[in-house]
Amino acid sequence: MTRPIPPLTWFRAFDSAARHLNFTLAAQDLGLTQSAISQHIRALETRLGAPLFLRQPRGLALTDAGRKLVPDVAAAMARLQDATDRFLPKTGVDDLTVATSVSVAQWLIAPHLVALRTAFPGLRLRLVTAVWPDDFAAAGADVEIRFGSPEVAGRGAAVPIAPFDLVAVACSRSFGSALTPAMVAGLPLIQPVGITETWVRVLRRAGVLLAVDPVLLTDSHGLAVDAALSGAGVALTSRLIAAPALATGRLAVVPFDRVPGSEGYFIAAMTAGRAPHAAPFVDWMLRLAANTYAGKAL
Repeated sequence: MTRPIPPLTWFRAFDSAARHLNFTLAAQDLGLTQSAISQHIRALETRLGAPLFLRQPRGLALTDAGRKLVPDVAAAMARLQDATDRFLPKTGVDDLTVATSVSVAQWLIAPHLVALRTAFPGLRLRLVTAVWPDDFAAAGADVEIRFGSPEVAGRGAAVPIAPFDLVAVACSRSFGSALTPAMVAGLPLIQPVGITETWVRVLRRAGVLLAVDPVLLTDSHGLAVDAALSGAGVALTSRLIAAPALATGRLAVVPFDRVPGSEGYFIAAMTAGRAPHAAPFVDWMLRLAANTYAGKAL
């Protein structure tokens, strides 16, 4: 009977850790945490029934089993990369690949594509939407726009594109603009996953001690905004992503005290030397985000 193949993420973690002989560097390479890399390696060792690394005080060393596995895994990864590259569009000097949070793509970039073409005449833009670190690692982008904590999304040369503040918003048409924090606790609550400031914490600081759980969890702030616009409830979401709908009056703010977030959107030029438009695009995005956050035109 054929044994099931371990998940690809385990092999990717092993491949990177074997090249760097360091779990921390492997985590940076793949956009994961050091703990995630360690867990993937341990899971692979358990599945294969053999230790792959010697954990030493000054780093890692491959075991005999690990050295035997390296060439096969490296070859498999190279073949997968080659197979993927065949489907990528041929790029020229005026091409730019941007891997971005789907929320930023939907609520910031897409509404300003005309302005983008004006600022970068002749540019062919390839937008790749991503949510999880693995998605970004696979994109091979010239520019990355990530959401997360400063320690993860803000690593390297990445800079925040706007303040991290969160805001509670509801559809103006469905709920009006006179909601109070106490009233919110009795309404359906919407919240993106991956944020430290939850509805329970926000309501508690406002003096509402009910332990109210969200009825809808989304994997992006943009989807939380969409749900609020549909009248599905009150969303706790990024002020930056909610700003366009707030500016048009489609969403109303529930008047909580300022809610500073612990996570936010970061942007980085990954290939500034090879892609001439990478750094200028980063500057353009920073201006766009600042104006959007402030409710101004680009």
